[in-house]
Amino acid sequence: MAERYSSFDRRGWRWFAQRVTAAFLIVVLAFHFMLLHFVNHAYEITLAGTTARMSQVGYFTTMVLFLVTATFHGVNGVYNALVNQGLDGTQKKAVAAVLVAASVLLVVQGIRVALAMNGMDVSF
Repeated sequence: MAERYSSFDRRGWRWFAQRVTAAFLIVVLAFHFMLLHFVNHAYEITLAGTTARMSQVGYFTTMVLFLVTATFHGVNGVYNALVNQGLDGTQKKAVAAVLVAASVLLVVQGIRVALAMNGMDVSF
């Protein structure tokens, strides 16, 4: 019988963070689908409505946390899947660097969009 292997160390912070972010994402995704797919249908979503929602501190904070959490959860999952497939050494470090850089760019751009939707000027 094949032995099960996982790069996640159950005592490590990344293992714990993967589980916590999964739980958070389930709750926030349920909120998102309820609000933007059942309460308001896709054809009812407008820029003015988005700006109004994003101007509420609680909604804005939730969406930014959603962005950061989903980014971490996805990138951490991809990284560990690659490690489980045998990635190691210099390739592992290079992939980690690329994933971290992509994550930072994604989060920065996502926060810029959230701020723009909040009515703030985000031009440099």
